[in-house]
Formats: sequence, C-alpha cells, structure tokens
Amino acid sequence: MLDQTKSPTAVSQPENIDLLRPLDSFQRRHNGPRQRHIKTMLAALEVDNLDELIDSAVPDAIRLPADHLQLEPPLTETEILADLRHIASQNQIYRSYIGQGYYGTKTPAVILRNIFENPGWYTAYTPYQAEIAQGRMEALLNFQTMIMELTGMEISNASLLDEATACAEAMGLAHTARPRKSTANTFFVSELCHPQNIELVQTRAQPLGINVVVGDHRTYELSDDVFGVLVQYPATDGRVLAYDEFIARAHAVNALVTVSADLLALTLLRPPGEFGADIVVGSSQRFGVPLGYGGPHAAFLATKEAYQRLMPGRIIGVSVDAQGNPAMRLALQTREQHIRRERATSNICTAQVLLAVMAAMYGVYHGPEGLKQIARRVRLLTAVVAHYLTQAGYDLLEGEFFDTLTIKTDFSQQTAILEAAQERQINLRYDPDGTIGLSFDETVTVRDMQDVLAVFGQMVTRGEIEDTAVSLSLAYDAPHGRESGFMHHDVFHNYHAEHEMLRYIYRLQAKDISLVHSMIPLGSCTMKLNATTEMIPLSWPEFANMHPFAPSEQAAGYHELFRRLESDLKAITDFDAISFQPNSGAQGEYTGMLVIRAAHQAAGEGHRHVCLIPSSAHGTNPASAVMAGMTVVVVKCDDHGNIDVADLRAKAEKHRSDLAALMITYPSTHGVFETGVKEICAIIHENGGYVYMDGANLNAQVGLTSPASIGADVCHLNLHKTFAIPHGGGGPGMGPIGVTAALAPFLPGHSVVPGVGGKKAT
Repeated sequence: MLDQTKSPTAVSQPENIDLLRPLDSFQRRHNGPRQRHIKTMLAALEVDNLDELIDSAVPDAIRLPADHLQLEPPLTETEILADLRHIASQNQIYRSYIGQGYYGTKTPAVILRNIFENPGWYTAYTPYQAEIAQGRMEALLNFQTMIMELTGMEISNASLLDEATACAEAMGLAHTARPRKSTANTFFVSELCHPQNIELVQTRAQPLGINVVVGDHRTYELSDDVFGVLVQYPATDGRVLAYDEFIARAHAVNALVTVSADLLALTLLRPPGEFGADIVVGSSQRFGVPLGYGGPHAAFLATKEAYQRLMPGRIIGVSVDAQGNPAMRLALQTREQHIRRERATSNICTAQVLLAVMAAMYGVYHGPEGLKQIARRVRLLTAVVAHYLTQAGYDLLEGEFFDTLTIKTDFSQQTAILEAAQERQINLRYDPDGTIGLSFDETVTVRDMQDVLAVFGQMVTRGEIEDTAVSLSLAYDAPHGRESGFMHHDVFHNYHAEHEMLRYIYRLQAKDISLVHSMIPLGSCTMKLNATTEMIPLSWPEFANMHPFAPSEQAAGYHELFRRLESDLKAITDFDAISFQPNSGAQGEYTGMLVIRAAHQAAGEGHRHVCLIPSSAHGTNPASAVMAGMTVVVVKCDDHGNIDVADLRAKAEKHRSDLAALMITYPSTHGVFETGVKEICAIIHENGGYVYMDGANLNAQVGLTSPASIGADVCHLNLHKTFAIPHGGGGPGMGPIGVTAALAPFLPGHSVVPGVGGKKAT
C-alpha cells in the first residue's frame, strides 16, 4: 500500500508523469511499428533514425518547418467518441417524407452487425486477385443477378457511385454507342427526372459539347440529332407512367433509352426491360443502406449484352478454376482507362462495393416474396394517405403511383402546412411551383401516417386506417403491373432465417482475405486499418438516418463536422477552400479539372484546352482530363517515372497560348519525391496553366510539406487512404478537393441544397 507518511516530493518519479496521461491514444494503438521494428527497418536502410530517412527522401526545397502544421491537440479514443456523441446530438432526426431518390430503410441487424460493422468486410481491398476475393465476388454476383432480374435487362455491373452519376454514365454509353458515322449530339432528359439527376447530366455533358434538352417527353419532337433519352420511373412527382409510345419514337430515330428506376417499385411494376429500355440505372440505397445524409450508396447500370464492352464499372463473371471448379473473376474491370487512357469514355475507378454487398444481402435475406411484401406495404401506406387527402378535398396528381404523392396547393396553403409539419418534426418536399410531395418507405408506421394526416388537418384513428386499408386494392391497372417473376436463384430463397443468413455471411467471409487476415500489398488504399473507434459512429442513428435534403438547421452536427474537417484539411494542404462534393478520388480529379476549366472561361480564356500529363500517370488522369473537355499531351518520363523537365518545358511553351493545366501525382506513381517539382509547377504557371495534383499519395506529405506550398492549385484528397474511410472491397465514397483562393469561386454547387459551392458555382 502507499506510504502516507512520505511527502510526495520526497522521491522523484518522473515516469509517473506518463502514467497521468490516458493510455487509449490513437498513436499507441494504431501506429503499427514498435520501436524494435523501426530499429530493424532503419538498420536495413542504413540510416540512424527516422529524421535522417525523411531528410534523404524528401527534397529540402519542399520541406516545411516542423511547427508549420498547427492542429488542435489530439484526443484519445474515449474523448473522440464522447466528442462525436456531442456532435451527433446536434443533429435533429425529423421524420422525412422528402423522397427524391432517398428513402428511410431498415438495415437488418444481421447485416448491420456482420457486414457494415465487420472489418472482415469493410477492410477488404478491390478484388483484383480473384483467388483471395471469392466471397466478395459471390456477394457482388448476387447484386448483379438481383439488378438484372428486377430491371429485366441482360447484364448489370457490380455497382457505381450514385444514381446521378449512373445517369451521366448512361449518357456517355449512349454517346459512344452511336453508329460510326453518326453526328447525333443531343441527349433528351425528361423534366420529371429527379433534379439532382438532371443537374449532373448537364454538368457532365457541357465540357463534352453534348447538347442536353430538358422537357416534356410527351410533346418533345425527337429528331435524328438525338442519340439518347433519359426518363424517371416512377417520375419524381410519383406518377407511374407508360413510356411505350415515347420509347418507340426514340428508337425510330436510333436513340438509346435510359430509364432511371426505383428498385423497390420494380417488385410490383413492369420492369423497364419489358417496355423497351436499352439502359436502366438507379440506386440500391433503399435496400438496407442508411441515408447517411446522402451517401455513399451503391448505384447500378444494367443494359443489353450488345453494350457490355462500353459499360462503366466492374462486372463479376462466372468461370472455372485450375481444378475445373466454378469460380468468379472480374470479367470487366474499371481499369479500362489504363488501356485507353486519353480515349477513355469513363474515369470510374471504383464502385461502392461494401454498400452493394449490403443491398445484395438485403435481397438475399428478404427474398423476392419479402421484397414484394415490403413494396406492397409501402404502396398501401401511400394509398391510405391518398384516400384521406382526397376525401378532405386536396387535389392530388392523377394517375397510378407507388410511394409518392404530389399535392397541388397554393403558396398560402403550403406555408400553413409547412408550419404544421415543423411542429410535428416532419419534413415534406416543397416544390417551387407550390406543390407538396410526400414519399413513404418501409420505416413508416400507422402512428406516422396519423401524424402526416394531422399536418393536413385530418385526425384519423388507427381503426379508421385499418378499415380503409381493407377496402383498397393494390393491383395496378394495365399495363403497369408486373407479371414476370424475379430473383429465381436458390441464393434468394435459402437464407431467410437469421441463423441461416449469419452462416452464409461468414462462409463468404472465409473465402476472402482482408486486413483481419494479413497486409494486402496492393497500394496505399490498404496500408492502414480503420480504427474501430473511427467506425463506430457510422451506424449511430443521428448520423445514419439524416435525409440529404433535410433543412440544414436540422443537420447542425453534420455541419460542425464539415467545418472541423475543412479547417483541418486547409491546415494540412495549405489550400484556401475545400469542396466535399466529389464522391470518389476519380470524381475529385474530374471536379478539379472542371474548376480549372471554369476559371479559364471566367478569365476570357476558354480556348485553353491542353492538359499535360506524365506518361507514368494513373489512368484516371487522362480519362478525367478528356471528360472535362481537354486535349491530353503526354510528357516523357525517365525509367524511374520522374518527369522529363526539359520535355515538359518544351511542350508547355509549345502550347503556351492553349495550355490549361498539368496533372501530376506527388509523390509520383512510383513513390518518389521528384526534386524538381517546384520548377515543374513554375513552368506551368509561367505559361498560363494551373497545376492539378493527384492526392492519392497525400499520406506521404502530411506534416512534411503540402500541395499548395509545392505549387499545386487544386488537389483531390483520398480520405480513405490518408484518414479513415473503409475501402470495403472497392469504394470509399469521398474524394474532396482543395483549391487556392483563385479557384475557390468555382467550386461546385448543388441545385437542391442552398449555400453549397463557390460564389461562381454552376
């Protein structure tokens, strides 16, 4: 026991100071190498310490002072969880009936605990080595099969980034699929598509010179200049429309038809493949993937086999192994840009594999009959509310519907309803034309229905709702109802009990290698394990259940996170502004190039279109540049991947009047800190261009140097590599960009969410 008679200062115990500090620091648990390991590595490298190693690797010209990076003191794991609890408490989770492509969903607990929260699934790397990824590939094959059969198409990819991106990728596919001599250059988009889908298609089309026309599909005169069309099914206002006649007119002018469809609705509605669609896109979010304030969520693109070589994303194929046993492989990889480079039509480098696996398991767990029951319940909830609103005299859009109602109101009515909804903590969709939208999902209860009806002045008892429900028919009038079956494979019929599902998940997991088994030496994506503490808050309802279009004041916690992350990233990169919009590293590249393009146009130099790219660059770089409307000029590199500075200078000066940008990875793709990087950046600036830096290797810069101090004007940040987003088999869902003050006004905005982006955002 302690000797209480001695003075605390009688004997000095300096090591006790260390004991006063908490032991659950991130550094102690998550910086893998221990001192003995570091000594062994240093000995092998023939250097005395880490400082000497850094001095030998990082050029003096780009080094920043040791005290340059000023961040808040680090928190322990206990402290960060407490802090995040406080931040989460600032979010107000209202009941949201906004819809517009995002819906409440119930993630089955067996999937939440054993996939979403399981490092055996969320730390797996992209399945480039099929022999160590058979479990994940089987889950993705289930995803593809489910999508193909629900949409009625012949082939599907193994997920994309989000629904809006999938719409844009479909436009790109249709454009590439034009007959060889075709000059058709117009893409028609129905005004009944979700606003964010329309906006992203317009953004992607503009630098490619594609003419996008948004209008009424019933009256638009299709001409030979139209190569593709896009419609929403059901429409954004909730109506289930028959597009047969419009599709026939589109096919008559050789235009390909894309349908952006709701997966849950397709369990009850005619699949697009049966009424003439050439491409079907959409999101699998409502199949058990939380809202998460907008994502990430796994999208999909399904089409006809005739277009399989033009598809973006990955396709899992069934083959045989060396022993003749069935085996899966990547039949089509997103790495086509490595081969086609500046001729690539897509820069998609990843997908949302973890979320696609969750959606597929949702389908496996519920099976076709379970999915139909969920869909029938959603349709019933909607029909009951429609009945009472109509009875009360409200004017609803006529026609068939699935989960969404649009109510015609004047602005005074809309204001009164808005106030009543806020009192009950309910979010509705308020359209600029004065109408109100109501979208229902599987999380809605009878009590919720009563509250919604009360907002519209209707006080209805549970008994009355039950009596009404009994009287309503859920059948669709011809030709809307689905008559074909779907999800016939045994996998969708064998695992409906939790213990069966649990065993199936772990059988697949046992066929994979993830970071719970070993290191995966395939790039910086895999060089760290997300700390459990960092992953725990992802499934907290305050973060998971926030609708992306909820009023911003309800998302105060999220905005506090954004402010802190922006502040830290600005300090780390030395940039003046950050955009969190890009949903992958490749999309960050593309966004960065569009920002550069916009800056040149604003300066009256829209003719600048030449982008210099080293021959050693990652394949997404030239693909992103081309998609941004630029012409790629390749710069020579030496045998070590270093840029040939003389060749760079010659080409920059040759294209001086048209030079738009340089795309550079730093450290290089070969992992080398090029000593002439500041000179390289200066050459580009002297010739009127901007420097885009690929931030794939930012983890080699943090605390030593920064993109802006080196000379970059814009840089995307792979947060899954440097910080804490699960790779999950391919797809982090976050690729923000940092920019200098000159480019900050051109950061992207959003048509639905006000206040996002720079002052000159488009």
